[in-house]
This record gives sequence, C-alpha cells and structure tokens, in this order.
Amino acid sequence: MKLTVYFAAAVLACSPLAFVRPVQVRGNSMEPTLKDGQLVLALWPWCSGKPELGEVWTLNRPEGAVVKRVLATPGQVLEQRNGYLIRSGDFVEEPYVAFRNITDGGPWPANDGYLLLGDNRLNSRDCRLWGPMQRAAVRGRVVGKKHGSV
Repeated sequence: MKLTVYFAAAVLACSPLAFVRPVQVRGNSMEPTLKDGQLVLALWPWCSGKPELGEVWTLNRPEGAVVKRVLATPGQVLEQRNGYLIRSGDFVEEPYVAFRNITDGGPWPANDGYLLLGDNRLNSRDCRLWGPMQRAAVRGRVVGKKHGSV
C-alpha cells in the first residue's frame, strides 16, 4: 500500500499539471497580446516566484481569475499622461499596447502591493480602479508572456 502511494505521488509530482494550470482569458482587456476565450498556462503560486515588471499574471478577483500585466511593484507609482504610462517619473515603453487612451490619470501608488493593468487600457478593469493588489492575490505567472521593454 505504501509503495502505491509513493508511486502515485511521484507520478503526480512529475506531471506538468503539478506546475501549471490552464486559465481562460475572459474579455478583451489584454488584446492584442491575449484574445477573449484564449487558454493560457499559469504557473501555480508556489512555483511562480515574485512578480516582475512586464510579466503577465493571473489575479484572484471576486468575479474569478483575471489576467493582467505587472506594471508597478512595491513603492512605485504609475501615472498616465497623453496616453503614455509613467512609472515613478520615467516613461514606460509598451510595445504590446495597440491603442492608447489619450486621457490623463493617476497617480496610482503601488504602496506595498503591485499594480497590474490590461494591455487594452480602453477596455480594462484593473488596478486603476481596484488599487494595489497584495502578493497573495497575485496568483500565478502566465508562461511565456513577457513582452517588450518595461
């Protein structure tokens, strides 16, 4: 009996599902990077590491899992001026943004959390509305979706 349990645990640990889980993108807030209905693979929180600028992560929200890009880490501040994002006084290059929202906004301080925004700012409910997300709510890094210079 013990040998069977150990064997099953070893097989599960070697399974890709031990490290990643599928997440379906809902809505167009991440276009053009990710499309509505697209399935992405997200690492489980225990193997995701710390959120880094430019990475795409899943978040726990009351409406379910959502997918957004990390654009500010603890202590940083975001602002939007003439459609361009400014992080703690420096312009952010965002080659993944297809359409710019030309309105001004912010400042949005990350405080001791993270600010995650959708790539399609005109159609994204994100940390500009919710405020900073604590590390526990930033659940898993989407595999293969770091894009551009941030």
